[in-house]
Amino acid sequence: MKVRLSVFNENWAQMFQDEAHFLKTIFGDEVIKFEQFGSTSVRGLKAKPVIDMMCIVKDIEKIDSFNAKMDSLGYDVAGEWGIPGRRLFRKGGENRTHHIHFYQQNNPHIKRHLIFRDYLRSHPQEAESYSEFKEELARKFDDTREYSLAKRAFVKEMEERALIWFQRKKNLSL
Repeated sequence: MKVRLSVFNENWAQMFQDEAHFLKTIFGDEVIKFEQFGSTSVRGLKAKPVIDMMCIVKDIEKIDSFNAKMDSLGYDVAGEWGIPGRRLFRKGGENRTHHIHFYQQNNPHIKRHLIFRDYLRSHPQEAESYSEFKEELARKFDDTREYSLAKRAFVKEMEERALIWFQRKKNLSL
């Protein structure tokens, strides 16, 4: 898939809300909470225009029973897709609009994603640095797979700073 970077779009929050409402009609009480994360959740950050959604659920194994329904609705059923304990659904085919990540409550990836999102929201200079790095990579790589691999180390370093920030913030509030 070709890398498409966009400036922040105010409509992304509404697209998240609309999809969360729709998914609630399918998954019902299995879903505890929906969260928007990733670049489309950080004001001012350039992003691939694909809404990353997190669906926190009671029992991840039950989500597999919805695969046929999701497929019939046009979602790509990707399973764990490299992250144990996750279920991923992609919407929109080649012009993807949403990545829907299901995690069972207390999965450590939930906290990691949300801390990183909140760090970027609280540190606009870091968000700007990340945006610039993503633009540089988008000029180098046409394919999203290459682009994503190339930004891994940068994101990991930034996630580590986010975790330190979170721990300090948590300690200050004690």
